[in-house]
Amino acid sequence: MGALNWAKVVHEHQGWRLISCIWLHAGLVHLVVNMLSLLFIGIRLEQQFGFVRTGVIYLISGFGGSVLSALFLHSNYISVGASGALFGLLGSMLSELIMNWTIYSNKAAAIITLLFIIVINLAIGILPHADNFAHLGGFASGFLIGSVLLARPQFGWMERSELPQTNQPPKYKSYQYVLWVAALLLLVVGFAIILVMLFKGKNGNDSCHWCHYLNCVPTSRWKCDT
Repeated sequence: MGALNWAKVVHEHQGWRLISCIWLHAGLVHLVVNMLSLLFIGIRLEQQFGFVRTGVIYLISGFGGSVLSALFLHSNYISVGASGALFGLLGSMLSELIMNWTIYSNKAAAIITLLFIIVINLAIGILPHADNFAHLGGFASGFLIGSVLLARPQFGWMERSELPQTNQPPKYKSYQYVLWVAALLLLVVGFAIILVMLFKGKNGNDSCHWCHYLNCVPTSRWKCDT
């Protein structure tokens, strides 16, 4: 049906599953939770930056989450859901805050609140049956693509009535250019490396022996290999 499965992606050349799994859910509750999360997370981004840029971030983040999930969740694991894309929207909100740092008041409160939400959601992801690699891959992809798509000119974000009295056109700041280039390079290089590893049949856990703890931490109450 299009769920993410490593064997089918690598051995049967069904790379389209890296995208199709984003639109599938493990039951009605999973679907409703993701829909509500998308409503609360995505509404601010879409209102301020439009549905095109928000949609691009959503798709690239979902793809990034699927790629990292497939690389680490080897064997016969099956993964579905839009959690990677949703975490990508959170990541893009964080990068937008950093890229446009100078225009915000109450910066500390905004970034602490956002980081708290991100950490709590990632912590929930270490429970069994949650694909935290999709969360992490989506978050990283969203953070990087958000740095590329969501940078604002110095005055371009304001209403005309709020613009300062100056004949100078809105300009991007030098640190925005640096972050933009760095994020784009990291995104392209990161995707290239992970995709090459994935389609060569590599298992990410072979290169990172502790990374499986990012997805699930075993306790006396549950096991992570079920």
